[in-house]
Amino acid sequence: MKRFPVIPTIVVALAVAGMIALGIWQIAVRLPEKEAYLAQLAGNPAKPAVAFPRVPDDRLLFRRSTVFCLSPVTITRAGAGNAGFRLIATCRTGAEEPGAKVQLGTTRDPNEQVAWSGGAVSGWISHAPSARPLIAELFSDTPQEMLLVAERPVAGLAANTQPDIGLVPNNHLAYGVQWFLFAAVAAIIYAVAVMRRRAPVAGSRA
Repeated sequence: MKRFPVIPTIVVALAVAGMIALGIWQIAVRLPEKEAYLAQLAGNPAKPAVAFPRVPDDRLLFRRSTVFCLSPVTITRAGAGNAGFRLIATCRTGAEEPGAKVQLGTTRDPNEQVAWSGGAVSGWISHAPSARPLIAELFSDTPQEMLLVAERPVAGLAANTQPDIGLVPNNHLAYGVQWFLFAAVAAIIYAVAVMRRRAPVAGSRA
């Protein structure tokens, strides 16, 4: 019978403990934080309008706001799920950057073009589309850029969808359960490996 692998066991035990700690953190800390945040967002559409934020601030999601677009620098398109595509203008708002992005409306035509020269736009604050990969989003501390979703679409476009709190993900319970499952699987696999390693070889002496 081979000797018990002390050092590998310690390493695996620390890894399993770390996974369990991450699971507890997701459920006991991050989940209540996210639920409180979602409760705040749910009340934002009914609150008074605010100035469009010059720097990203997720606490202002779904708050009403107004942007005066001096002139659109570019108008690009991004996916809008069942609505097809959304047209987003990057606007000059003054001599100083960074300006603002405005979601003008949606269309099912991938080649849709709009003639829009700017002006005052009222709507609600949301996140601008991000070109960063999902894995980068998960581990990045850089806040996501914001845009103003126009309440009234530009002529020729369909209306934007109304603010929906259900679109804000709350996956912390699932993340916590996943970490617990990872810990359990790692512990079981290692225990089986150790038992097989220490099992007497048939025909060997005691």
